[in-house]
Amino acid sequence: MDDIEVETVAEPTLHDPALIEGLPGVGHVGKLAAEHLLEEFDSELVVRVHSDEFPPQVGIGNEGVASLACAEFHAVDAGDRDLLVLTGDHQAQSHSGHYHVTDAFLDVAASFDVADIYALGGVPTGELVEEPDVLGAVGNEEGLGPLREAGVEFREGEPAGGIVGVSGLLLGLGERRGLAASCLMGETSGYLVDPTSAQAVLEVLEEVVGFEVGYDSLEERAEEMKEVVEKLQEMQSQQQGMPADDDLRYIG
Repeated sequence: MDDIEVETVAEPTLHDPALIEGLPGVGHVGKLAAEHLLEEFDSELVVRVHSDEFPPQVGIGNEGVASLACAEFHAVDAGDRDLLVLTGDHQAQSHSGHYHVTDAFLDVAASFDVADIYALGGVPTGELVEEPDVLGAVGNEEGLGPLREAGVEFREGEPAGGIVGVSGLLLGLGERRGLAASCLMGETSGYLVDPTSAQAVLEVLEEVVGFEVGYDSLEERAEEMKEVVEKLQEMQSQQQGMPADDDLRYIG
């Protein structure tokens, strides 16, 4: 296999598409958000990207059928404009691999005439956040205004250490290609899968891109996670004599 192989599955014509990236990361915020879009809207798998930078493994699907690790692009009919949603189970395993894979992703985006990019992810707080804020970063200052109007916060020096992986490189490499690239990051503990933060990010994306989506399934998952957290806190309190409402730092 070549270092990177791009497999075209379908070639639809998309109307003014925006690239939405949601790969695994802190709290799985971006991945949850991207998968929610695929669940709520009509979507079509259009491209698979294989790379030897992904872990050496296969996923096992229905009836034991294996599939090689990859990233996938789905065309999504979201109303007035289309979305090109990028998701998957893995990111690259090396620094150079992140660059090569992100370049391949941008090539795919270019083939569909994408002009703007939204990378989705989480920013860790170290404690449970009931009403997460959404932090932002942009590849060019021209992108600040619309995000600020949608309630996105821009905090100097946050996230600490910058934005790593594909989400960060989509901003840096995307700007070098003349694309309008933004990153939306929901506050999250960093310890658990966080559907509440994913919903906060999607609500901003709704306003900025211009679509409407339901949140029933994410809200159900958030309630389930809340119950899990409460049980863990109770168990930890019993074992260590701590108050049951102690923050998540004590159960990580």
